[in-house]
Amino acid sequence: MTISYNWLKEYIDIPETAEDIGKVLTSTGLEVEKVEEHETVKGGLKGLVLGTVLTCSRHPNADKLSLTTVDVGGERPLSIVCGAPNVATGQKVVVAVPGTTIYPTQGEPFTIKLAKIRGEQSEGMICAEDEIGLGEGHAGIIVLTSPEALSLANGTSAAQYYNIASDYIFEIGLTPNRADAASHLGVARDIRASQKRAIRWPSVDHFTIDNQDLTITVSVEAAQACPRYSGVTLTGVTVTESPTWLKNRLLAIGISPINNIVDITNFVCHELGQPMHAFDADKIAGKKVIVKTLPAGTKFTTLDNKERTLLATDLMICNAEEGMCIAGVFGGATSGITGQTKNIFLESAYFSPDSVRKSSQHHQLKTDASFRFERGTDPEITVYALKRAALLIQEIAGGKVSSDIVDVYPSRIERRIIVVKDKNVDRLIGKTISREEAFAILEGLDIQIIEKQADHYTVSVPPYRVDVLQEADVVEEILRIYGFNNIPLSDTARTDFLAEFPVKSIDKYKRSMGEMLVANGFYEIWTNSLTNKAYQQKHQLSFTGSPVEILNKLSEEQGVLRQTLLFSGLEVCAYNINRRQRDLKLYEFGKIYYKDGGKYQEVDRLSLFMTGNVETENWRHKTQAVTYYDLAQQVQHILSKSGISSVQQENTEDQLLEYGSKLLRGNTEIGTLGKVKTALLKDFGIKQEIFFADLNTSLLFQSATPKLVIQEVAKFPEVRRDLSLVLDRQVHFSEISSLVMATEKRLIKDIIAFDVYEGENLPAGKKAYALGFTLLDETKTLTDEEIEKTMTRLMQAFETKLGAVIRK
Repeated sequence: MTISYNWLKEYIDIPETAEDIGKVLTSTGLEVEKVEEHETVKGGLKGLVLGTVLTCSRHPNADKLSLTTVDVGGERPLSIVCGAPNVATGQKVVVAVPGTTIYPTQGEPFTIKLAKIRGEQSEGMICAEDEIGLGEGHAGIIVLTSPEALSLANGTSAAQYYNIASDYIFEIGLTPNRADAASHLGVARDIRASQKRAIRWPSVDHFTIDNQDLTITVSVEAAQACPRYSGVTLTGVTVTESPTWLKNRLLAIGISPINNIVDITNFVCHELGQPMHAFDADKIAGKKVIVKTLPAGTKFTTLDNKERTLLATDLMICNAEEGMCIAGVFGGATSGITGQTKNIFLESAYFSPDSVRKSSQHHQLKTDASFRFERGTDPEITVYALKRAALLIQEIAGGKVSSDIVDVYPSRIERRIIVVKDKNVDRLIGKTISREEAFAILEGLDIQIIEKQADHYTVSVPPYRVDVLQEADVVEEILRIYGFNNIPLSDTARTDFLAEFPVKSIDKYKRSMGEMLVANGFYEIWTNSLTNKAYQQKHQLSFTGSPVEILNKLSEEQGVLRQTLLFSGLEVCAYNINRRQRDLKLYEFGKIYYKDGGKYQEVDRLSLFMTGNVETENWRHKTQAVTYYDLAQQVQHILSKSGISSVQQENTEDQLLEYGSKLLRGNTEIGTLGKVKTALLKDFGIKQEIFFADLNTSLLFQSATPKLVIQEVAKFPEVRRDLSLVLDRQVHFSEISSLVMATEKRLIKDIIAFDVYEGENLPAGKKAYALGFTLLDETKTLTDEEIEKTMTRLMQAFETKLGAVIRK
C-alpha cells in the first residue's frame, strides 16, 4: 500500500521528516518497507531558471540559429545559441544553465554543457516544453507572458514558478488485519495516537440538497452480503480532465487519472478508505438500483471488456433490466462514466468481506475496492463519504445534488463491547502502563472508554476495527502505540506461552567458540598468568595501567601478572617449535591484569596464534605458509559466530606487531591482529613468522546476538563481470569495496579480489587488482544495457576517486 507524505500532512501536523515519520509508522505496526522521493515532473526542474532575452541576432554561420544573450540573474548575461524560430528580444524564458540535467518528455536525460555551436560559444539552453518534460510541444521555446511570470526576478527557479513540489511515498507492508489503515486518514489515526496530535477531517458541513430532479430508488435484496447501501444523484456535471492537484495526488500513489468524476471516487477511496462507484444515471434502466445476485451462468461484461460468467453467489448492482457492476469488485462496461455523462448516481456501500473475497478470487479481479472490502471497511462512514465526494464533484465538475441521500441500513452493525482487566494488561505487556496513558492511546484509536472500575474497565470498539475482537487485542493496541521498543527485556524474559530463556553464560560462549576453533584445526592452551617483567622492560613496552607485581614472588620470571597473552603464548610456541612441531594453530581464553587509579582490574581476552604451514605437508597439496589473511579469516569466523556485524578494520601501529589491523565497532575496539615483531620472537628463540590476534572476550560476549536469518533464493539470475585495475600500492581493498557500495549499492551484491599483483611490468609504487563483481536485480532480469551502465559508472568512479588505470 502506498501513502503520500504531502497528502498525509493535509490531515495531521507532521513536523518530522519523511524518514522519521516512516520510523514512527513502523513502530506502530505499519511497517514502512521503503520511502521513495516522487516528483510531479521528473528531475523536479532542478537547475532550470527564469531569464530574459536581452539581445537576439542571426548566427553568422547558420541561417536557422540565433545568437542570444540572456539575463539569468548572474554577474553577467549568458551567451546562448538557440535554434527555436520564435526566440526574440524581451521574452521571459526558461533557461537550463551549464551543469543542469534535463529530462525530456521522450528520450534519455542529458546534461547541459558549455559548447561551441558552429564556432560560437553557447552557455546554456533556452528550453521548449518537451525538452524539460512539461509537455509535448516542440514548435518553439517556452515564452512566459503571465503577469506572475513577468514579475519574477531573473534567476528565479522554474520549479518555484511551476509549483513543482517533491513528495515522499511510503510503501507500507499492510498486514491483512489492518484494514483500518488502508487510507491516508487511517494512517493519520495511528500518528494521532502515537504522537498525541489532532486529526483534521475534511468538512462536509456545506453539503446541501439542491433539488429533487433525479430520484433513483434503491432496494437491497441480499442484505447479508450488503448490510448498508447509500447513494445520491447529481445532475448537470461536466466530465473533463481533472485539475492538476487531483492528478498529482493520484499519480503520486501510482494511480493513472481517468476523468474528474472517476478520479474523485479514487481520491476519496484512498483518503477515507471507503471505495465508491459512480454510475451514469441516464443508463440506469427504470431509475432503479437493485442489490442482488443473478442466476449462475449469467454473462456479464466488465470495464476491461471481458465477458465473465457469474456465480450464484456473486453480488451484483443491477438496474431494472440487467447487472451494472460486480459489487465491491469491478464496474460494468456499459454503465460507467464517459465524456458525454451529465447525470450521475454515486454509490457508497458496505459489502460483506466474505462475499467480495469469493467474487474477487473467482474472477481473478484484484482492485483497490476489493482490496479494502475483502478486509473490512467502515460501515459508519458511507454517508460521510458520499457527502465528501459530492462536494468535490460540485467543486470540480459542477452540477447539483438532485435527490435525498438514500441510506438502506436495516440492521445496524454495533460497536463491540470488551472488558479489559488491569492485571491482564500488565501481564501481557510485561510492564505497568498507567491507566491515563492507556486511555489516551485507546481514545486516539477511536476506542472509547465507557466504564471504569477499580480493577478493570470496559471499552467500545468501532466496527471498522475488524481485528480487535477480544481483551488481548485491546492490550495489543495499547502496546503497539506505546512502543515495543519501550518494553525492557531481561536476560530471562519469558511469556506465559514460552519456556524460560536460558541464562546467558560467558562460559557457554567460550565453549562454543572453542568448539568452532578446534573444528578449524586449533588446539587450546592454558598458560600461567604470572610472567617475566623483563619481556616488556627490554623493549620498553607499555600497556593500559601499571603492572601488578607479586609481593611474595618465587622468582623474577614469575614476578608480575601478565598484561598481554602474547608472551605466555610465545613460550608455548617456542616449546613446540623446538620439538619440531612447527605448524601451530593455538588459542587461549585467559585474563590480563593491571592496576589503574589504585584499583586492580582484570579483563577476559581471547588470543590466537598461527605459524608454520596452513596444513601439514601431504601428497595432495603443496605446503603453503600461514599469512596474515589466514589469521584474519579465523577472526572473521569468530565475529560471524558471535553474530557481530558492521565491524570496521583499520591499519594500526601496534608496539607488538610488525604490521596489523585493529577491529572497531563504532568507537569501541574489539581487538587487534597482525604479525608479531621479529625482535620479540628473537627473545624466545623463534625464527619463523608468527601471527597473533588479541580479542576482548567480554566485548564479544556482550555484543553476541546470533540470529537465524532466512532469505528467499533470488528469482532472477546473477551476472558476473570482471575488471582489472592498476592502483597506488597504498590503496586497500576496503577502500575499493566502500567506493563500489557508495556508487552502485542497488545492483552490486558482492565484490571479490581474485588476484593482486605487484612486480614486473607495473610502474613503481603500483599494484594490480583483478576484481569480480556480482550484479543482481531482485525485481527483474538485468539487461545488457543496465549492466554496461553500471560497470561504466564504477570505472568512472575508480578513475576519478582512486586514480585507477583500467586494464583492458
